Amino acid sequence: MPDEPFELDLSLQVGKYEVVKLLGKGATGTVYHARDTFSGREVALKTIEPEVFRDPEFGTVYRQQFLNEASLAGKLKHPHIVSILDAVVQENSGYIAMELVTKGDLSQYARAGKLLPVADVLQMMFKCCGALDYAFKEGIVHRDIKPANLMIAGGTDVKIADFGAAHLRKSQVVQTAAMGSPFYMSPEQIRGETLTLHSDMYSLGVALYELLTGKRPFTADNMEALIKKIMGEPPAPPTRMRADLPKDIDAIVLRALEKAPGKRYPTWTEFSLALSNLVEKILPPGVIPDSEKYVALKRVPMLSGLSDSELWELALAGKWSEVPAKKTIVKENEKGTSFFIVGKGQVKVTLHGKLLNTLDACECFGEMAYIRGGEMPRYATVDSVTELLLVEFDPATLAKMSIGAQLHLTRALVRNLVDRLEQANTRMAR
Repeated sequence: MPDEPFELDLSLQVGKYEVVKLLGKGATGTVYHARDTFSGREVALKTIEPEVFRDPEFGTVYRQQFLNEASLAGKLKHPHIVSILDAVVQENSGYIAMELVTKGDLSQYARAGKLLPVADVLQMMFKCCGALDYAFKEGIVHRDIKPANLMIAGGTDVKIADFGAAHLRKSQVVQTAAMGSPFYMSPEQIRGETLTLHSDMYSLGVALYELLTGKRPFTADNMEALIKKIMGEPPAPPTRMRADLPKDIDAIVLRALEKAPGKRYPTWTEFSLALSNLVEKILPPGVIPDSEKYVALKRVPMLSGLSDSELWELALAGKWSEVPAKKTIVKENEKGTSFFIVGKGQVKVTLHGKLLNTLDACECFGEMAYIRGGEMPRYATVDSVTELLLVEFDPATLAKMSIGAQLHLTRALVRNLVDRLEQANTRMAR
């Protein structure tokens, strides 16, 4: 897809969708910016031409890919996956209405002179890890991860698109490779083996390599030579391709690109944590990346019932800060409405100067004010004991989250409060 959409005045309607303009045209179909005439929602509308389904060599595979993607309408709900909203597939044609993402895809930043900041790339790949982990838990291996299928939603927010290859049978893998680019295919995918999350992990590793260096780990003049390299040659370390990359990046990328699936990261979580830890090392002090926010909340036992999507909502709704040691965060009798979660470090809770409790990372305080609603006096003073990663949640901001996320959060806070009351009663009984 080109960097800028074509500006065409089109008077065209597909089903209930009114076409606004052409976004891109490929070998198998066309993507339009369209508007749902019933709801008014703007969408990306992918259509496929009848002659594509009738193609004597690849028509069956094209049709299966289209059906696969259409079948996911309303099923994959994740902030870093392009939502499939609606689909109609007929005998020789069809269309899919998708979430509209207007800032292009990452392929435009996979070449020298156009590379994104390293920390931004790592943040995007961290978010892809979470999305692919979610998809795998839903029983789906993407099979076609590459920069062109990673859409930019804004800043470092990225959304994975095109799940059409997700359910292709082994017998269709060779056809798919012949149809498109095999640069991102794992060795086991080329062999036609049953695929797990590790195949997508390899492909994301190739995309990461390319977005960091502007070069693919393997290139060749013909398909046979390329496949031979993918199957048997070790890739050059990324720092050999680009000297200003942090040295730690080599181990992360090369592990994702291991030939044997068992030598790659065991889980998406471990891959994403490696990316997150490196981001923290290379960003300047005071900058708190999205990955660090998400990881901090993911570790909070109280929030274990929230979905991945809800955790991301919460991470982006909070006011994050790094707090020095020995600083007062809230004072007893001062009115407040917000509550806090300690991401890292330790705080002490005192009343009239007497120590009531100490709270470590992953614990919260101030939740009574949020649960009760409206301003109320704080019952105690809270001071930082060590340096903190702290997040504050204001009711007005949380009210903008989805109803489901608000409900799960409130339940978690009430359960946490009940647990504390039970612990207090136990101590008093002794």
